[in-house]
Amino acid sequence: MNYVLIFDLDGTLIDSKLDLAHSVNAARSQMGLPPISNELVYSYVGEGAPVLIRRAMGAEAPQEDVDRALAFFLEYYRQHQLDYTTLYPGVQEALEALKSSGARLSVLTNKPVRISNEILGGLGVKNLFDYIYGGNSFEFKKPHPIGIHTIVRDSNAVRERTIMVGDSGVDIQTARNAGVLSCGVSYGFQPETLVTYPPDFMIDNMGELIGKIV
Repeated sequence: MNYVLIFDLDGTLIDSKLDLAHSVNAARSQMGLPPISNELVYSYVGEGAPVLIRRAMGAEAPQEDVDRALAFFLEYYRQHQLDYTTLYPGVQEALEALKSSGARLSVLTNKPVRISNEILGGLGVKNLFDYIYGGNSFEFKKPHPIGIHTIVRDSNAVRERTIMVGDSGVDIQTARNAGVLSCGVSYGFQPETLVTYPPDFMIDNMGELIGKIV
């Protein structure tokens, strides 16, 4: 049976750092707040837009303000989601090779599903994936295993040949919670979190994944 590969999006397939930072600071500006550093924004990414904006607004911000900032952020980001965002080097070639080998590819991200589809379409790789699920596709976000469980079921996969590929501890926790293998990427947004949540194996570029399964 062929492998089922489930990819995180931000920090794994795409380098979206700058567009996210610009959009977060646009939302802060809208709310009358000064900008925060890009690096701080990057450290907030991974658990979905509501958590990102809550962190960016600060624990003391009223929920009403966070909700307003979130609505502004989502609209602004949709308009600027491909200003600077690119696939990481070698990702498209690796995905095409993996698919040609018979592997089944999916995306499981905490990013909103509509935006995820638009970005993957805009970067020319959407057609490579069987399933694309976002943070609002299910009742729960990663690290809850519902997304992986759904992909495994619908792909008729076996867990021993299912791999979650991601750049953060959230992705590794998701894999563990679902009982599948995990692969960490060293180049993403939060490689330091992989020290606390070590994956089954690491890669430095997506091309290395080919040698692991083909």
